[in-house]
Amino acid sequence: MSASVLTAVAWPYANGPRHIGHVSGFGVPSDIFSRYQRMAGNQVLMVSGTDEHGTPISVQADKEGLTPRQVADKYNRVITEDLQGLGLSYDLFTRTTTGNHQRVVQDLFLAMHRNGYIVPRTTTGAVSPSTGRTLPDRYIEGTCPICGTDGARGDQCDTCGNQLDPADLRNPVSRINGERPEFIETEHLFLDLPAFTESLGKWLSTRTDWRPNVLRFAQNLVEDMRPRPITRDLDWGVPIPLDGWRDQPMKRFYVWFDAVIGYFSASVEWAQRIGEPDAWQQWWTDPAAQPYYFMGKDNITFHAQIWPALLMAHNGQGDKGGETGPFGELNLPGEIVSSEFLTMSGSKFSTSRGTVIYVRDFLREFGPDTLRYFISVAGPENQDTDFTWDEFVRRTNFELANEWGNLVNRAVSMAAKNNGAIPAPTAPHADDEELKAQSRAAFDVVGGHLQRSRFKAAAQEAMRVVSAANKYLSDQQPWKLKEDTDRRDAVLHTALQVVSDANALLTPFLPHSAQKVHELLGGSGVWAAQPQLHDVSDLDDPSIEYPVLMGDYAAEQARWASADIEVGRPLAKPTPLFGKLAPELGETGPEWAPIPQD
Repeated sequence: MSASVLTAVAWPYANGPRHIGHVSGFGVPSDIFSRYQRMAGNQVLMVSGTDEHGTPISVQADKEGLTPRQVADKYNRVITEDLQGLGLSYDLFTRTTTGNHQRVVQDLFLAMHRNGYIVPRTTTGAVSPSTGRTLPDRYIEGTCPICGTDGARGDQCDTCGNQLDPADLRNPVSRINGERPEFIETEHLFLDLPAFTESLGKWLSTRTDWRPNVLRFAQNLVEDMRPRPITRDLDWGVPIPLDGWRDQPMKRFYVWFDAVIGYFSASVEWAQRIGEPDAWQQWWTDPAAQPYYFMGKDNITFHAQIWPALLMAHNGQGDKGGETGPFGELNLPGEIVSSEFLTMSGSKFSTSRGTVIYVRDFLREFGPDTLRYFISVAGPENQDTDFTWDEFVRRTNFELANEWGNLVNRAVSMAAKNNGAIPAPTAPHADDEELKAQSRAAFDVVGGHLQRSRFKAAAQEAMRVVSAANKYLSDQQPWKLKEDTDRRDAVLHTALQVVSDANALLTPFLPHSAQKVHELLGGSGVWAAQPQLHDVSDLDDPSIEYPVLMGDYAAEQARWASADIEVGRPLAKPTPLFGKLAPELGETGPEWAPIPQD
């Protein structure tokens, strides 16, 4: 039976191009998952967009001599193009500066406010002495007052996991310019998190399918919840729709507040863009729908604690109760799929520190599938993982080129040379059936791993089939069966059948090369659909245009099952699926991302 699967993907921030550390956390894993779910026959809605409000955008605008809107426009297009190049199959990749997003954020907020979960408080805000601009909590670092660790952020200490306020930090400094911030009194609106202690704790106790590290982290947060600000003193953000607030030019929603609502607003926008305004309800109000949220580990707080609380506030499900908001009872998050950090030479990828490999540069030189594969088999799924050029070269050459590419080339080229088409299995042996049974069985094994977001185990199991097929060809030696053409044809048919099966198994990981293998096997049409970039008009203001990613994924032929190959389908001499990389690359890196030499 078909399931409704929501893939809610973390929103990349639009203050610069994205690097491979970003897409290893939110991008590639979510796409592998979504492609598998579609192949398995489920109804998938994969949504996200660029996060475009807040002080960091204003800071970047100052650096570039642009307005915040111009910066958002610039990097929204760069990021959208990069994600398209990587093949991330969004049903809608949009942005947070749309009229639709503003309207949805304000409507959700008003429902929370009516239910009593939004409270005003006078608090201490951090301000830059040199610019007078409000500093976001995450832009202030210092020593954690609880565990004493240096480098704690103003909202949270990653070492001990406790929520913090910037004023609590010892020796606080601005990450922007290193100056010590000033703290002034200001009035803001707060999400009354303590009003969810019982309801959120009870809900978390039912999350038995979450990754253990995510669940433990979230449960620890519930033990000490404090009101959390949802507004800030800045002029670049969603206006606050309350009397006494809406006309204040320097009061806007805090960027984290409107960004998490983006999952829902993007779904609403998608429904309008396909001409079915209520279509979003299939994934948001049907209790049978399965929501999955993909992100890096530094976003667990917002998705396992804050976002569920916001949804409960709208639904009237917090400890105070309340009425259901205008969108009906919205589903709380299902599984939180959190990745660790991809590092480089032991350091977290950081543009400011120069430890960065931009997605665009990588795609230009190496294409998308080599990066997708590396993230799948060597990425930060369960622990921080170091990216090295040496390991990238090794994985590409020995696994993609020597194993998978070589299998495709051997099987197709021998059949094309000897038969010109897919031969009939006229003299089958037990060895043939054993290999085909192994490849058929892999769909359940690999699919089981993908269903649980175990991408590394899934890719390894798929490659096990590839290795078995290579061994089979070496053992059967069809090139020596010139006098026994019936047996040769049976061997080649078996090899081609397993190539077809392995291609289906690898499609979620390698969608671009999967399309090529489909064509090498004589197939036509779209096997693995790719996202398309469209320039669209804002639904509320047609004078504003921006790029979105959408795609016709229902029309693709890829299915999660073994399909019998068609005897007699013409074959031609193949071209290499993956080119080998020069071994020296592992020692030097490319010119645009060289390895520092001692």
